[in-house]
Amino acid sequence: MSRVLILGATSAIAQEVARGFAIDGARFFLVARNETALADIAADLEVRGATEVATHTADLGDLALLDELCETARAALGGIDVALIAHGVLPDQAACEASGAAMLDVMRINTQSPAALMTRLGNIMAAQGSGSLIVISSVAGDRGRPSNYIYGASKAFLSVMGEGMALAFAPRGVNVLVVKPGFVDTPMTNAFPKGPLWASAQAVGGDIVAAVKKGKRGVIYTPFWWRFIMLVIRFAPGFVVRKI
Repeated sequence: MSRVLILGATSAIAQEVARGFAIDGARFFLVARNETALADIAADLEVRGATEVATHTADLGDLALLDELCETARAALGGIDVALIAHGVLPDQAACEASGAAMLDVMRINTQSPAALMTRLGNIMAAQGSGSLIVISSVAGDRGRPSNYIYGASKAFLSVMGEGMALAFAPRGVNVLVVKPGFVDTPMTNAFPKGPLWASAQAVGGDIVAAVKKGKRGVIYTPFWWRFIMLVIRFAPGFVVRKI
């Protein structure tokens, strides 16, 4: 029976990951800002087979509370087998270009908060000698593009940190996994026109659960074909990238 901590539990991808573990009778500690949504998700997971679901409302952008939050989750579950860091925002690029304060606010939520949680949870898992730590990054972090370089930069930090942690923590029994989704159809992307490269949150969540159960560490792209798309984009000349 896995003990699963999900931070940003109301996100569409996080919900699908939780459902994947619920069918195996997992115990959960779910964290998000919306108490009503958390209660609905908890009820859904219990119907799907979760043994126990505890919820905790918190603003994960408040950096001062993160260490205590991790300890609260560890104590409630009696240890953490799987931790998913799934919170973040998709910023208004133009607003961030116009305001350093707006840009830094994105970095606080998308970068500083997940990085602090990765550090604390990695140490908790290393102390117990086991665990899977998953952080959701993005293909946007693989190369800076004119249309979303603020968002991409916020995710690139997590990708590099997670890749390094995967190597550093493997000898200590911890699998650190960086997940790089491509285009995902979620409430956060409702305003975007959809095309053939778009995936469902269910598909992405299923890929994450499968990777964790296989004990994967390092980086996965989801859907898998994004690895090849980003390989091309990373090596494309600048005049091509400017048009993307």
